[in-house]
Amino acid sequence: MKQKVLESFAEHFGGEGDIRTYFAPGRVNLIGEHTDYNGGHVFPCALTIGTYMAARKREDRKLRFYSMNFEHLGVIESSLDDFKMGKEGNWTAYPKGMIWTFIKKGYPVEQGMDVVIYGNIPNGSGLSSSASVEVVTGVMLRDLFGYDQLTNTDLALFGQYSENNYNGVNCGIMDQFAVAMGKKDCAIFLDTSDLSYEYAPVKLENARIVIASSNKKRGLGDSKYNERRSECETALAELQKVSNIGSLGELTVEAFEEIQSAIQDPVRVKRARHAVAENQRTIEAVKALKANDIKTFGELMNASHVSLRDDYEVTGIELDTLVEEAWKCPGVIGSRMTGAGFGGCTVSIVENDAIDNFIEKVGAAYKEKIGYAADFYVVDIGPGAGVLE
Repeated sequence: MKQKVLESFAEHFGGEGDIRTYFAPGRVNLIGEHTDYNGGHVFPCALTIGTYMAARKREDRKLRFYSMNFEHLGVIESSLDDFKMGKEGNWTAYPKGMIWTFIKKGYPVEQGMDVVIYGNIPNGSGLSSSASVEVVTGVMLRDLFGYDQLTNTDLALFGQYSENNYNGVNCGIMDQFAVAMGKKDCAIFLDTSDLSYEYAPVKLENARIVIASSNKKRGLGDSKYNERRSECETALAELQKVSNIGSLGELTVEAFEEIQSAIQDPVRVKRARHAVAENQRTIEAVKALKANDIKTFGELMNASHVSLRDDYEVTGIELDTLVEEAWKCPGVIGSRMTGAGFGGCTVSIVENDAIDNFIEKVGAAYKEKIGYAADFYVVDIGPGAGVLE
């Protein structure tokens, strides 16, 4: 893959000079959905698929970008004097947002660069291709401009800042954190309220993680994502009138039930109930995994999907079909939607000898009901972002 990107770089920008290569993974969240902006816990892992980048500094202030995934756009040129916040209109919004963030945070970028990227994350799948591009750009800028004092956690926070302030998507920290901080064969048990985290080994005896992409495209910014976030913020403000809490993630389910009448609107009650219960499920799921109780982990994944469907209402017919068909298949330990919802992907844990049947059965039922095919990926958990030697 690295070789492919270098060949493309040579073809578009010439093969001479100090060309360096980088990688940042995609991520999948095993459980803990829509909790990351509610002060709760998440449990994502980095994947072995992701975004490859080759880059070389220039002597002027010109920026030249080429994506092997969007060949029809050709080389997109701009400069360090031309940032169009929220209005780039193409994929360069993500690397440019990171360059803008570096400058804004006091890490000057005084020279332009030539950049080629290639991603093998399915586009629009909800496996965090945008966070992957942001973090790989951060790794590149740190390396090319010698900002070694910046940690991978810093790069994750820069990525979130860029997404929020340059691209106008009010995302939490999870995606960028998982991409930057991933570890092979481990998921990250992250408390989003204070960024404390631990790595939990994901030992799947005779089972694999299977991702099903609904192939329903959704844009995070124009989906209901920001709306859900503001519903939770309003619910929290209402609860704060009767309880001294800083976030929904601080509440147990029992404590929430005692004070939920402070929330004025039944829809907001449902949204807050999901945030609270999902956080508790995530804590329980990690306990189960540590105890090697994969059956309970799977049951909690299933319960997560039901809550996302009924209380948070972010699933839709595509994701519900994939999950409900998965639940019917023998050998499926657990299955749920993952990511923001409204399209994107499901994540399932499937016993090895049941995977082929799972893909065939779920795929056929999905195509019949939805009218087009889903794509399936049997994935491994890989390391986080870094320089490719």
